[in-house]
Amino acid sequence: MAFFCLSFANAQTNSTKFVGKIQSQNQAVEAATVQLLKAKDSSIVKIAVSAKDGSFEVTTNQQGNFLVCVIANGFAKQYSSNYTSNGNAIDVKLFELKPISKDLANVTVVAKKPLVEMKLDRTIVNVDASPSNVGANALEVLEKSPGISVDKDGNISLKGKAGVLIYMDGKPAFVSGQDLVNLLRSMQASNLDQIEIMTNPPAKYDASGNAGIINIKTKKSKAFGFNGSTTTGFGYFVNPRLSQSINANYRKNNVNIFGNAMVYYNRSFQDLEIDRNFLDNSTNKNVLSIFNQTNNITKSSGGWNAKMGMDYYLNKKTTIGGVFSIDDYKNTMISDAKIGISNPIRILQMSTQGIADNKNDYNSYSGNLNFKHIIDTLGKEITADVDYIKYNIGNDNKLFNKYYNGAGMPLSKGDTLVGDLPQLIDIFTAKVDFTMPLKGGAKFEAGLKTSFVKTDANAIYDSINFGQRVRDIGRSNHFVYNENVNAAYVSFSKPLSKKFSMQLGLRMEHMHTKGNLLTTNQIVTRDSVQLFPTAYFQYNLNDKNNFVLNYGRRVQRPNYESLNPFVEFLDRYTFEQGNPYLKPQFSHNIELTHSFKGFLTTTLNYTQTNDIITAVLEQNSLKNETFVKQANVAKQQQFGISVNAYAQYTKWWSGNIYVNVFNNTFSGIVNGEFASFEATTGMINISQNFKLKKGTSFDIGGFYRTKSIDAVFAIDGFGVLNFGVNQPIMKNKGSIRFGVRDVLWSQKIKGSSQYGSVDAAFRQQQESRVISVNFTYRFSKGSLKTQQRKRTTGAEDEANRVGGGKG
Repeated sequence: MAFFCLSFANAQTNSTKFVGKIQSQNQAVEAATVQLLKAKDSSIVKIAVSAKDGSFEVTTNQQGNFLVCVIANGFAKQYSSNYTSNGNAIDVKLFELKPISKDLANVTVVAKKPLVEMKLDRTIVNVDASPSNVGANALEVLEKSPGISVDKDGNISLKGKAGVLIYMDGKPAFVSGQDLVNLLRSMQASNLDQIEIMTNPPAKYDASGNAGIINIKTKKSKAFGFNGSTTTGFGYFVNPRLSQSINANYRKNNVNIFGNAMVYYNRSFQDLEIDRNFLDNSTNKNVLSIFNQTNNITKSSGGWNAKMGMDYYLNKKTTIGGVFSIDDYKNTMISDAKIGISNPIRILQMSTQGIADNKNDYNSYSGNLNFKHIIDTLGKEITADVDYIKYNIGNDNKLFNKYYNGAGMPLSKGDTLVGDLPQLIDIFTAKVDFTMPLKGGAKFEAGLKTSFVKTDANAIYDSINFGQRVRDIGRSNHFVYNENVNAAYVSFSKPLSKKFSMQLGLRMEHMHTKGNLLTTNQIVTRDSVQLFPTAYFQYNLNDKNNFVLNYGRRVQRPNYESLNPFVEFLDRYTFEQGNPYLKPQFSHNIELTHSFKGFLTTTLNYTQTNDIITAVLEQNSLKNETFVKQANVAKQQQFGISVNAYAQYTKWWSGNIYVNVFNNTFSGIVNGEFASFEATTGMINISQNFKLKKGTSFDIGGFYRTKSIDAVFAIDGFGVLNFGVNQPIMKNKGSIRFGVRDVLWSQKIKGSSQYGSVDAAFRQQQESRVISVNFTYRFSKGSLKTQQRKRTTGAEDEANRVGGGKG
């Protein structure tokens, strides 16, 4: 493959690359349209879009005189001087755009973005491009995005690989595990702008995340003065979903203030069936008992979150800013379980009726201070961030059980178990980044980061006997965890020829951890230094064909919830437990991507992961008990190919089709015995959009995934069909969106796990069909301007690993 790329690099070419940068009032202008025009008649030769930092490049093989035209919403159109193609890179002057006058403040510009955009280092999903996203939450939007899968418990994987870091506006999602699922379900699609998918991030990003990074970008205002939007949403099928949100921005002189807030309430049901055969541990063959369980689960969640921030422009070169956010929500899950235990010939011996009442209270606040200074006009700059995040997570669990014999008569006295599991988490991070452009289009980047994390988790369990609470010493525990990670990175990129360019990076991370089990006086410490290289090679064959080859080594550290050794009951016979002895898992990722005409993208990938962290089942056949535990059990290999095609078929019809086929092989020692699993899985995600009269648009799409493996679990295939309609009203200041998700109610998930003495199967159906209506109104008093500065804070890896109780 390297020989193939190098031979491309030696090919002769006469192409000319026009490069430049676009800004306004010392701020980069992203997503501006850049047109390369023939000087003699202004006919369009090539079109490009400016990047996040305002830079652009556009290449042509044609000879002659050209000029560059820049068009951006809210700014006057601007032209460059004439340039003559010379087969080399031409530096176009800096474009300093001027905002349109206030007299044009009420002019509405409507631009339609494609659903999926393929960039060099990421795939971008434009949320508003799909009307079927109306009424959906962030988790459901991710589920429909290319390459992303959400399992039965809401865990997220990318191209069949677990271990994805979730960012929000370049900042961490703050939570992981079930708390991340709850947070994503609380976020409405109407507040989302884009989903950025990066399967192999560069050295500037934290090395954590086995499968890469998903950055969820929320909507930002683009106007001087006071402006914003408000959205009201209602969804219903069996239970209601309500939401109300507001986004606002105020810009005057050197000050920009922005904020948003949302309140929501969701209620839903879930039906779960579990069958287990408890086998003789000595033979793993003879069935000792048959376990059948049905759970009728009712979930409700509600809460609010708010964020406020400010940027202050000290001068044209220096900006300081701060962001403060707060989240508060409550989740309740009531599960009514009916459990039957039969002998090997299926004669009922005993039954249990159990009611689990779990309440999860979650609140957090976070603060960020940031600094940016442009050192010179060549683009040399330094940025810095300091973050502090505080979490207070409470879990109040109650389990009531009644026991009956095979004839349905009371067998013994019922029991009650009460658990109080509070958790406090403090995270402090600081980082500094330096960027220096070099001659010939090269760029050097370097940075430092440090983080300190402390978690304090207590588990207090009581049994209630004859109305008296008695401390359950065997289940109660107290765990304190401290972690310090220090990192440094360097990155260098450079065009090697007119068609061939590369980027190399190296990140070093030193990690020291100490876990203290106060109840048992056990202390677990780890200290390690790891290197994480990255490499990217790009070859532009011609205007139609582009190749990218990249490699990266990544690490997936256990989230704090997985390190917590507490035993948490799911029902009378099923328990979940963390593992303070978990080690990080490491992966090697290689991808080769080919893009044809910008609309057809094909990717080949290979990943090898060692010491993979996964949930395994351990069974006590004599007590009919099952423990779900986290462990480093095996290695996994994946080979895959994906194809993404976006096309504008006609003026009124556009669509995107994504297909991914991959083979996962999982093998290692599980519960002391060798286990091996393999499956080839196919995924397809289709979305088609139709423009009707008077601005109305109609969208239909869905996805299907064939049988797959998730570590020790085999999951049957399932799919979803969605559609939506969007109608602008009130002279485009408002819009009404109607959507139906999971039209056929087909998201019914089945699976099994069979290895050693484990023989289990499950079936799950939840309230995935939702009929929704959303109303959005946009208000403004001012004129359009460039988007406020976007920030990536320092708490990227740490906050993604936060976990609390099971919501």
